[in-house]
Amino acid sequence: MRFSYAESMVDPTYYLPLARAAEEAGYDSMVVPDSICYPEVSDTTYPFNPDGSREFLEDKPFLEPFSLISALGAVTSRLRFVTFVLKLPVRDPVLVAKQATSTAVLTGGRLVLGVGISPWREDYEVLGVDWASRGQRMDESVAILRGLAAGGYFEYHGKIFDLPPVKIAPVPPDPIPLLIGGHSDAALRRAARLGDGWLHGGGDPADLPGLLTRLAGFRREEGTDGRPFEVHVISTDAYTVDGVRRLEEQGVTDVIIGFRWPYATGPDTEPLGQKIDSLRRFADDVIAKM
Repeated sequence: MRFSYAESMVDPTYYLPLARAAEEAGYDSMVVPDSICYPEVSDTTYPFNPDGSREFLEDKPFLEPFSLISALGAVTSRLRFVTFVLKLPVRDPVLVAKQATSTAVLTGGRLVLGVGISPWREDYEVLGVDWASRGQRMDESVAILRGLAAGGYFEYHGKIFDLPPVKIAPVPPDPIPLLIGGHSDAALRRAARLGDGWLHGGGDPADLPGLLTRLAGFRREEGTDGRPFEVHVISTDAYTVDGVRRLEEQGVTDVIIGFRWPYATGPDTEPLGQKIDSLRRFADDVIAKM
């Protein structure tokens, strides 16, 4: 089992010392969220917050993930960084491929690219991207990312994107792991078919066993259940040794650990020292005993 530290929407000066502390404490990864902008008027609900509200995002500091990961990589040597999740269909895939490969090179291959379809229709509208074709855009973007990140000239001719032979340099020597997030059948099947793993978004804890069962079923149907596959989850079981072992038995490879409620409105007032104490305490109580 690997352990991934989650902290976000905090004072931007906290990130570097938190990454250093997480690495020193024995965590394997750190998740980095993505949010582009906050619309003044919206009626969209957030699927992973119990009440569906999105007010918790108001005025929260969100740094652009590739910029942040490059900075975090400069002060660490072992920690992986997982985008959780990058809103891929609203972005140009060639630009994402350039950003991802550059970040992977700068961090010595420690980028894990978690991608998903944004639940916010407003993200698509403000960026001038068609909402209805988001699934097709996602599939084609994944193909373009993989093709360009492999090095050499790559071309793509799809329903949405038409790319002449181009290449980008540098690219990392090893493939960038590409994980797909989402709880719908379409997202789970896409992860099974195209992904190197799946990212759980949280929500009702009672739903997790069913999600894992559906994911395993889609992997069997797609004929991909024999290949390496990462499963990252948020679960209260992850906070005890016995609980972690139960998750391992269900096929979970990575647990995402955080120490505060992320959906609270208003600024985060927890001091940096308290955050570091919490992550170290968990490392002593659980990670060190696995």
